[in-house]
Amino acid sequence: MTGPSVTADPGCLPVRGDLAHIRLAGLYFVPHYAVPMPHVVLDGAVLRAMSRADAETIRELPAGETFNVLDVAGNWAWGQLGEQGQVGYVALDTLEAQG
Repeated sequence: MTGPSVTADPGCLPVRGDLAHIRLAGLYFVPHYAVPMPHVVLDGAVLRAMSRADAETIRELPAGETFNVLDVAGNWAWGQLGEQGQVGYVALDTLEAQG
């Protein structure tokens, strides 16, 4: 990859300083790329700006939708709603791994 990397607006693309979705390899320069792990959103799931229960709520997530997990730390998953949705943190106990 040559030239400067492109920066993304927070919440728009599954990319952060240390990690990005594998489909962004070659577009964004980060130390690691991840293949998403699809999970089903359970009732009461909330997308948050940070991995804390008191963090800013981005939105409530619709039950039954797919949340693509890219990173897990403690009791929190970081990822993206579907393929083009918002990006943020969701409590692991409000997600269920897909089949």
